[in-house]
Amino acid sequence: MNSSGTEVGIDGAGQLENQVDLVNANQVKSRIHLLLGKINALFVLTVLVPCLISILYFGFLASDVYISESRFVVRSPEKQNTSGLGILLKTTGFGSSGDEIYAAESYMLSRDALQALNRDHSFVNSYSAKSVSFFDRFDPGSKSTFEDLYKYYKKKVNVEQDTTSSIVTLTVRAYTPQDARRFNEHLLEMAEATVNKLSEQGRQDLIRYAQKEVDEAKEKSQHAALALSAYRNEAGVVDPEKQATVQLQMISKLQDELITTRTQLRELRVIAPQNPQITTLETRAKGLTLEIDEQLVQVAGGTKSLSSRAAQYQRLWLESQFADKNLASAMASLEEARNEARRKQTYVERIVSPNLPDDALEPRRLRGIFSTLILGLAAWGIISMLVAGMLEHRD
Repeated sequence: MNSSGTEVGIDGAGQLENQVDLVNANQVKSRIHLLLGKINALFVLTVLVPCLISILYFGFLASDVYISESRFVVRSPEKQNTSGLGILLKTTGFGSSGDEIYAAESYMLSRDALQALNRDHSFVNSYSAKSVSFFDRFDPGSKSTFEDLYKYYKKKVNVEQDTTSSIVTLTVRAYTPQDARRFNEHLLEMAEATVNKLSEQGRQDLIRYAQKEVDEAKEKSQHAALALSAYRNEAGVVDPEKQATVQLQMISKLQDELITTRTQLRELRVIAPQNPQITTLETRAKGLTLEIDEQLVQVAGGTKSLSSRAAQYQRLWLESQFADKNLASAMASLEEARNEARRKQTYVERIVSPNLPDDALEPRRLRGIFSTLILGLAAWGIISMLVAGMLEHRD
């Protein structure tokens, strides 16, 4: 009886262990099925659905995008360096004009350029055509504003500059080859007009400022000449210094005559005191003395003398000379400004004219679908790992 009881106890324990193992296995299977269900749903949401949407969009909905490209550079004649080292280092007569390049870029991406392109609603009509996909076209509805159109415009027009070569690349995206080329050509023409306008304005400003200086210097020169002429008429002198020189020479001659007369008078008084010529010589000596005194008063000593008038005359004469020199300098500057304006001719030189695309380069359909698949798989793998980790942590 002991042996049979022992065997019954062993069989019961074995059956209990088998039932426990079966329950554990069922729990594991249920968890695995639950996890697989979540993973399958996650795979559908992160991989299959985005891929289907991508195939639908790139395969049937996305419109073909045609890209027209042009390249240009803004150039201007560059003044050569006249030094020997400058001639050795730099022989070319042309250089790039950075300010005009930035001005052309800024204008092509401006609202003014969009208004010029959209004259007669040509831009809106081209990009809102029914042939363009609903997701790509511009909706000119009642709620759309010019700012909305401008945001849309900046997505279709791109301007890039190579800082090394100063070459500007203009790219226009459109939904027909003709529109892409037409808008690119129009923008390029507007860039040329902008650069020409800035160049012409700069040359006119340069000449206008120089001409203004000439006019001011001419006016000052005329005023100075009139003031000098009025003083000559008022004072009754032409050139006090020259006139004083002439009068001093006259005084010198009179003094020589006076000395000669006095010498003769002294000799006659010694040799022939009763000679009647003595009275004549004395009268002549007095006359010469009075004439010399009058001439000296005219040269110096009075308010109306040449010496007193010379200071005012000298000031007016210096002002006239200074005004004439300023006028000559201003006229030379004007001539130099005109020559510089002739050299300051900035223009747009086309390197590549706008092309007519014969094939749509965008959207890259296969690349878009493949990229969606890769991103979906990556997202599915990361989220699956996170979900599995959370389930294990909870158990």
